[in-house]
Amino acid sequence: MKKISPSMMCVEIDKLKEYLQIFEKEGIEYLHIDIMDGEYVPNYTLGTDYVKQLRKLTNIPLDVHLMVNNPERKIEWFDFQEGEYVSVHPESTQHLQKTLQAIKAAEAKTMVAINPATRVESLRYVLDDMDGLLVMTVNPGFAGQKAIPQTIRKIEDCRNYLDAQGYSNIEIEVDGNVSYDLAGEMSKKHADIFVAGTSSFLRGLDQVQPGIRKLRSIIG
Repeated sequence: MKKISPSMMCVEIDKLKEYLQIFEKEGIEYLHIDIMDGEYVPNYTLGTDYVKQLRKLTNIPLDVHLMVNNPERKIEWFDFQEGEYVSVHPESTQHLQKTLQAIKAAEAKTMVAINPATRVESLRYVLDDMDGLLVMTVNPGFAGQKAIPQTIRKIEDCRNYLDAQGYSNIEIEVDGNVSYDLAGEMSKKHADIFVAGTSSFLRGLDQVQPGIRKLRSIIG
């Protein structure tokens, strides 16, 4: 089953409860939370208090994307919950396996995020520690970017590699310009989870419900 994870940095904060009500009604599977520290990527976004407050407003599991240096030192800041996804970038830490183990110790699900130029083969020795793979189709840091064309093909390359290594259980999430035009191709390339932002239905409250239904019809 294909899943949708709306990017919460694209949600109008003054209408947050209204968005969440629609997400719940439409069966949204995850809420994507971008955490940026201004160092690993050149931007600041959502933080620890936002994450904790959001959990009080909805039971939808969080999908937290840590774009921060030394994430292994910061896992405990978030009080991650069972069933939540937590993704980290291999370039952000000298101890990727240790970081993934810290996420598992918090009973959350582990995901490794790879930038457009990062090879999935570099993760060979941490596949046992992974529940998911986040394929970035843009360079991380800012919303509204256009997808890098070769990253669409990379989604399928990642699926083929994981399957060949015996890890068909690892889900693939795709993030970056997941538009109505590109989402179908991403799905055909075997993406499982789709981070939705301003490229699809997060363009205003009135577009959310019909947009979710449209995106679901596209990704199948």
